[in-house]
Amino acid sequence: MNQTMESRMRSVAMNIRKIREYRDYTQEYLAMKLGISQNAYSKIELAYTKITLERLIQIAQILEIDSVDLFKSNPEELVRLHTTK
Repeated sequence: MNQTMESRMRSVAMNIRKIREYRDYTQEYLAMKLGISQNAYSKIELAYTKITLERLIQIAQILEIDSVDLFKSNPEELVRLHTTK
C-alpha cells in the first residue's frame, strides 16, 4: 500500500477517535453498537484494520456525523465543526 493511502487511513481513524471522545462514547459502546468486540474496534481506531465503506457509514451514523466529514485532514477542525451544530 502506498504511503499516501496509509496516511489517509490513519487520518480517518484519528478523526473517528476524536469524534468518539468528543461525544464521550467509549470504545466498548461503539463496539457494542457495531456488533464487534472492543478489541476489533480498537484496531479500527489504530488503523490496523481496513474499514469497509459499510462499516465507515455505520460508525458515522453512531457518531452522528456525515461520513464524508471523517475524511477531513484536521481532527481539531472536525471537532470544532461539530461543536457549532
